[in-house]
Amino acid sequence: MSGGDHLTLLETSKDKDGNWFDGGTTYGMRVPTNPPVLQFWSVTTYDNTTRGPVFTDKGAADASSQQNLVANADGSVDLYFGPTKPAQVQNGIKTVPGRGWFPYFQFYGPTEGLLR
Repeated sequence: MSGGDHLTLLETSKDKDGNWFDGGTTYGMRVPTNPPVLQFWSVTTYDNTTRGPVFTDKGAADASSQQNLVANADGSVDLYFGPTKPAQVQNGIKTVPGRGWFPYFQFYGPTEGLLR
């Protein structure tokens, strides 16, 4: 099976301080330049209670390299998760206040460098 034939996913439920993700708080995440993937990457938020995808008034709470995301000068992409998008934020994923959530970061066609 070549790297383009499968999916690898990463998940976390807590922030860098060990606190559970809260839909009323804003968080940031940087996807590095040239992530180890042959096809594309995607991040989707899931509800802690239902274990299903988070849907908001903006639709599915997700982002992917197949969307028209704004990249930084070095090619990395900053993603923000929160109930409202700050004015300076380009790539926002809406969360629901009062609801816990967790992200699945999916790599479609991961390369060998992913788990190094």
